[in-house]
Order: sequence, then structure tokens, then C-alpha cells
Amino acid sequence: MKLPNADKAVVEREKIEDYLLNSAHPDNGGKAQFFERFGFHQNEWKILAEAFFDLARTAEVTHSMKSSHGQKYVIVGRIESPSGKLALVRTIWIVDKGSDVARLVTAYPRKE
Repeated sequence: MKLPNADKAVVEREKIEDYLLNSAHPDNGGKAQFFERFGFHQNEWKILAEAFFDLARTAEVTHSMKSSHGQKYVIVGRIESPSGKLALVRTIWIVDKGSDVARLVTAYPRKE
């Protein structure tokens, strides 16, 4: 199964720049360091956002579940990076109640 309306998926700037690529964020848990090892940087946040968008459009949903906010989807896959290496990530998307558009909730490094 693919992410519903994946071509309209939303990856918010704040989620990437202020959280996933911000090593000073208290809840980051080392995510920024992981992405930086692959050449993703805060001042070029759009590159990571585009990589997540590409993953959402092309990869299969590995798991889905309902939450009080809407339908959540998990996509695990490899994203292309500026370093030329492929980064294995687990992404969480949600289609909020009353919406038909998925948005990125978070992403995690995934070990081989």
C-alpha cells in the first residue's frame, strides 16, 4: 500500500529545520547528528524535505494505525543524501481527521 495522496504530502519546514536538523533541540535524540553524517544541514533543510517527499511517493507503507488525531502511516526506506550514501530511515506520517493530505510527523534513523 502506498501513502494516500502521496503526491500532496506535506513536509513542514519547522519539522526539518527546527527539529530533525537542530542538534540543540532537547527532544532531537541524536537525529541531527545522524542526518549530518549523510550531508544534510539545517541551512539546506529543503534537501532533506525533498528526500522525505520522494520516499513518501515511492515507498510502500510498512504499517498503519489509527490515533486520536487521525490515521498514521509508517514508511521505512532509504533516502538519497548529499554525501552520495543512502540513509535508512523510518518515517511517520499522519492524515489528520477531516483531511486527506498526509504530513510528516517525524523520522528516525533505522539500523541495518
